[in-house]
Amino acid sequence: MTVNIDITKELKAVEKLIKSDINKEKTILGLYNYIFKSDGKKIRSRLNLIASSSSKNSDRYKLASIIELLHTATLVHDDVVDNASTRRGAISVNSLWSNAHGVLIGDYIYSKAFMLMVEIGKTDILAELADATNDISQGELIQLDAISNIKISLNKLKKISYFKTGRLFEASAKTGAMLAGANKNFIKNISESAKNIGILFQIKDDLLDYSNSSKTGKQSFQDLKEGKITYPFFFALKNSSQKEKKQLISFLGNKRLNEKKALALISKLNGLIKTQQLAEKFYTSSINTAKTINNQFIRQEMIELANIALNREK
Repeated sequence: MTVNIDITKELKAVEKLIKSDINKEKTILGLYNYIFKSDGKKIRSRLNLIASSSSKNSDRYKLASIIELLHTATLVHDDVVDNASTRRGAISVNSLWSNAHGVLIGDYIYSKAFMLMVEIGKTDILAELADATNDISQGELIQLDAISNIKISLNKLKKISYFKTGRLFEASAKTGAMLAGANKNFIKNISESAKNIGILFQIKDDLLDYSNSSKTGKQSFQDLKEGKITYPFFFALKNSSQKEKKQLISFLGNKRLNEKKALALISKLNGLIKTQQLAEKFYTSSINTAKTINNQFIRQEMIELANIALNREK
């Protein structure tokens, strides 16, 4: 059965649930409200609501809230790890308060997610989300280990993208479908499409690091300055001469990076073009899998999410 649901309206209900029942302790309340004052894109919770949209299960909003809480907790912790000064165009928690506040409020947000999981009480959903959270942590650790590693393989980069981003996209769709009591084929297809959208999302993130910060709301060239090997740098390195390779390596971890020079060389060596082509491959994979979904509303929503991921500018 095809059911048309106002996902935007449902996301407002999710947002309301996330902001309810907050600890009234002044510090916690201040931190929590600051983090959730921005609406954000809520792509993952949207994905979860789409996957469960064929059901009238009363826990749909709770599950979508869990997804958003887990994602937000990882962002807060990421800012501490990366020593980031901004998040979504606003000053990051660790900059406005401290690293300790960032770690602890991230933990607090995680705990709220787990409390809601217990309320839902479905062990299969809990297991999937626990696995996904573990994989996200692995992805961050693998990326830390890969800092300035110019010998990193394309497959390892894809693995990092899957663990860091694709995994929660996959779990968002999978748990939504599981909550709706969907059949195995539907769960497999929507999970695969979502995973590819997530990896596409991360690839575009790597591309946007080379964009104007006024558009993205993020600091430009932050990955390069932190010594992270991302797709544009990887492809440029593969196409470089010995002289160009030395120059590229000098960019890694350089806090006083000459951004124009770095962009010019990485562009010249087709780093951005090759990354865009890789993004388009994952886009095509996500669309092809989405087209196998029988439910017209869900199929169209998944295709729309893939389009958003491919064409986003921030």
